[in-house]
Order: sequence, then structure tokens, then C-alpha cells
Amino acid sequence: MADNASILVSLATYNEIENLPSLVEAVHAQLPDCHLLVVDDNSPDGTGRWCQQQAQQADWFSCVVREGKLGVGSALKLAMQEAVGRGYRSLVTMDADWSHPPEFLPALVAAGGAADVVIGSRYCPGGSIENWPWRRHLSSRAVNFFTRCLLGVPVRDCSGNFRLYSTALLEQLPWDDLQADGYAYLEEVLWHLHRRGATAVEVPIRFAERRAGQSKISMSEALGAAGTIVRLGWRRLCR
Repeated sequence: MADNASILVSLATYNEIENLPSLVEAVHAQLPDCHLLVVDDNSPDGTGRWCQQQAQQADWFSCVVREGKLGVGSALKLAMQEAVGRGYRSLVTMDADWSHPPEFLPALVAAGGAADVVIGSRYCPGGSIENWPWRRHLSSRAVNFFTRCLLGVPVRDCSGNFRLYSTALLEQLPWDDLQADGYAYLEEVLWHLHRRGATAVEVPIRFAERRAGQSKISMSEALGAAGTIVRLGWRRLCR
């Protein structure tokens, strides 16, 4: 049984006040000994203020409220550096909109004893997605197919953020070489970890549509992800 006190769960937020309080409660119920970190990009809806109040009331909760909308990639990078700097054994990342049901957290933690990276996967046997239109299924499948082909990463779900990382391996990342600020950071960090010999396993999850609020994924984010995959694929080819 894993020691949850050595696990940091991180959530990156922007305008998630409708989702975050209940999600934090559910995460804490599933992993009552873990610590939570929220990185908020100065949400206009008061998400950051709620986090600051929660941090004063619960010693297992902490937050970083940044001055502006700096992107989910830079928030994940900050969370990784915090996990390494604070001496946690593992970092769990997940979306703050309920698309990653907390009930799957124990399975991620349990699998962490056998791998450096555990991915809560929509695309491994047993994984599923609820209420997506066919266009979104197609685009997501395409991104993951091209990531596997161009980057040589042997993972079915390369673009999901429901992951557990070993901080011993995160500590080896070349932070200055990580360039993506948006969701493309997910593919980029996976590629860097794979190059360093990281072992990865996928555990099936049920991916659900967000409960409230609006998606932060835009066309520019999608183009940025494509550009990052091509850039890293070119680097791999040149080597």
C-alpha cells in the first residue's frame, strides 16, 4: 500500500469555481493522506480567492495564484518543480473540471509501484469516453496516433493529463528545454521522460465531459500541440 502522505496531487485552474470545491473534497476523500496543490492563473471568477481561503483552513492544501493567464503547460511545470522541491515521492496531475473522476485515483497510485509514469488512459483496454461528438474522437485519436509515430512514445493516450509521475525521474528533466506553455506540454514532457528511460503503464479510466464551465482548449492550442509534436519529431529524426 502506497504512503499517500508522499503524494502531491496538482490541479491547474482558470475559472473553475463551479467545479473545484467539490472536486477537492472528492480527491481528498479518495486519498485522505495526500497533499493538494492548485496552480491558479488569477481566475476572474474567484477560484484563486477560494484556494487562498482553503489553504488557511487545511494543512494538506496549498495554492499558487499567479498574476495572469500563463497556460496549463507552465502550471504543470511549476507543479512538477514544487513536487521535486518539496520532496514528494510522486506527483499526480489531473484536470479541474471533473473530466478525470477521482474514483480512479487509487488505481493510479497502486500502479505507481511498478512504473515511473502511470497514465489514466481513455484508449487502453477498459478505458472509455462519455458524450464526445465524433469530430472530437477523431481529432484526439489523430493526435495520439501521430505522437506515437513521430515521437516513438509507446503509449496509447499521450495527450491526457490524468497521470502519476515519479519525482525521482522528474528531477532529471531539462527544465530550460521544455518550451510548450499549453496542453502540448503533455506530449513534450512524455517525450523527454521516454528519452530518459522512463517506464510507463496505462490504467483504464472513464473520461467524462466537464461538469460546468467552458473548455479552455482553443484552435490555437490545437495548432500549438501539432507544432510541438512536429518539432520534437524533427529532433528525434535528426538524432
